[in-house]
Amino acid sequence: MRKIITYGTFDLLHVGHVRLLKRLREMGDHLIVGVSTDEFNQKKGKRAVFSYEDRAEIVRSITYVDQVIPEESWDQKRRDILEHGVDVFAIGADWKGKFDDLQDICEVVYLERTEGISTTAIRHTLSQISPKTIEDLKVALELLNGVIGVIK
Repeated sequence: MRKIITYGTFDLLHVGHVRLLKRLREMGDHLIVGVSTDEFNQKKGKRAVFSYEDRAEIVRSITYVDQVIPEESWDQKRRDILEHGVDVFAIGADWKGKFDDLQDICEVVYLERTEGISTTAIRHTLSQISPKTIEDLKVALELLNGVIGVIK
């Protein structure tokens, strides 16, 4: 059995995440995903929208994923690879060269990300929505609910 492992925060899950996980699963028979804990994200200077528990549950529910483990530190990767009998460590190409030291215990692969989408871009777009726009959307939804109620 060929085992693959990857790591990430997997917040604001999008099609790029799903495509990456699909490509990873196609590389082997068993995909392990290390999801960054809230505490580890804090150490990295990141803050997720969804809690670790929710992100892990979402990732666990994806067909391509066989196992989810918590990512709690930078240095656990070597231990995880050995403990789980991993053949391939794979991660996004934006990390190219950062994990080459693991090549003595497994194959290291850097995969290109899905073009045109990223959690950073989604966060930026969401930050551009004004409170006025949110209020306008609430009013529109209330109007639509009223119309739907009349039609029923």
